[in-house]
Amino acid sequence: MSAHDHDHGHDHDHGSELSEMQLRVRALETILTEKGYVDPAALDAIVETYETKIGPRNGARVVAKAWTDPAFKRALLDDASKAIGTLGHVSRVGDHLIAVENTPQRHNMIVCTLCSCYPWEMLGLPPIWYKAAPYRSRAVKDPRGVLADFGVALPQETEIRVWDSTAETRFLVLPMRPPGTEGWSEEQLADIVTRDSMIGTGLPKVQP
Repeated sequence: MSAHDHDHGHDHDHGSELSEMQLRVRALETILTEKGYVDPAALDAIVETYETKIGPRNGARVVAKAWTDPAFKRALLDDASKAIGTLGHVSRVGDHLIAVENTPQRHNMIVCTLCSCYPWEMLGLPPIWYKAAPYRSRAVKDPRGVLADFGVALPQETEIRVWDSTAETRFLVLPMRPPGTEGWSEEQLADIVTRDSMIGTGLPKVQP
């Protein structure tokens, strides 16, 4: 399978459904807020927590296990949906998750060129920039430039491969384990795995 092989012939029907759902949620939120049932600040805090902590934490644990368990890593790269299912994480019906491994020779980056297909069960809510047209178009045309915008500088000899998500197929980047983390526990390793490193627009963050 090569980059951009995925057929978008399904027309991303789920995209319109998501938009309709967002409108309904916004309307419901407005009504409940006006009636005093919902504190907007508390709601924002919940969304922020899910976006930056709870969701990405699932993916971070998967990455940490792959770094420490060679058998699980092989299973993850062979069939990510099945491997992650053994950990108790279940994707939506019809979703197929593929894990792609970063190496010194190849860096993987994920995009959805037509809307915003995203493995939210592993990464939480998609960041705003992931859904924005500039990222969706530039990630394909100038991936090295996009990475530079995110502060990621790769050696010129490193190939950058862009994977295009669809409604049926999502991707998870398995970043390279940083040097100096030998002997770390899975919990310690999960703490340095960022959401962006699992999209391919960032790297694991090791504290200096």
